[in-house]
Amino acid sequence: MDDFDLFMENIYKYTNIDLTKYKRPQMQRRLTALRDKQGFKDFKSYFEALQKDQNLFHEFLDRMTINVSEFFRNPNRWEVVEKRLIPDVLKKQKKIKVWSAACSTGEEPYTLVMILNQFLPFHDIKVMASDIDEGAITRAKKGVYHQRSLQFVPPAYVNKYFKPLDNQQYAISDEVKKCVTFKRHNLLEEPFDNDFDLIVCRNVIIYFTEQAKDLLYTKFSNALKPGGVLFVGSTEQIFNPQSFRFTTYDTFFYQRV
Repeated sequence: MDDFDLFMENIYKYTNIDLTKYKRPQMQRRLTALRDKQGFKDFKSYFEALQKDQNLFHEFLDRMTINVSEFFRNPNRWEVVEKRLIPDVLKKQKKIKVWSAACSTGEEPYTLVMILNQFLPFHDIKVMASDIDEGAITRAKKGVYHQRSLQFVPPAYVNKYFKPLDNQQYAISDEVKKCVTFKRHNLLEEPFDNDFDLIVCRNVIIYFTEQAKDLLYTKFSNALKPGGVLFVGSTEQIFNPQSFRFTTYDTFFYQRV
């Protein structure tokens, strides 16, 4: 067993995160660069340090989970949510059950709340949001973002939902924050809730092996109610949606049959 294999085994025992389900070349390259930057000569010494230093551990999680996000990322795809998907659901029912899976630092679930608020009052909006990285969740709950994260937010939304702070920082409004419930969750290892109308999981699945992708698509399909929709990232097209009881609802949107 080589140094990185042993590291993956130790990480699984320590965190229940199975790095073997991620594409190895990219993951090993990213983590080797991070290890070297911190001055460790091998993964054995790096793992020992991770166990003792929480800042080092959260940096590892941040690099592993690629916490890069922004509000309304790929705006034309969010138009599908606002102009078509939510109206379709609300024609049939008064509320909508939504999950932002692998939510990173919170831009995605807060985007969902802002869009839902065009149709529903805050007290009728509940978005579940989850991520494997507790550090990202802590930042999400704080709800403070640099101006660059807001580049795709419509100006009217910036005025309505954000408060400007110092140093080009913006705070999301308390009304928006109260609509989101954050929790730590391991997509690959833990069970899912069910009966969702919409699950958003974007720019995460691309990092997994084909076997892990199939597992996730099956779990997402089972978690959606019939007619519910999975919204994936712009590099994550499902080429055999029927295998997971999906039909194509729109580009990068898959509807549970």
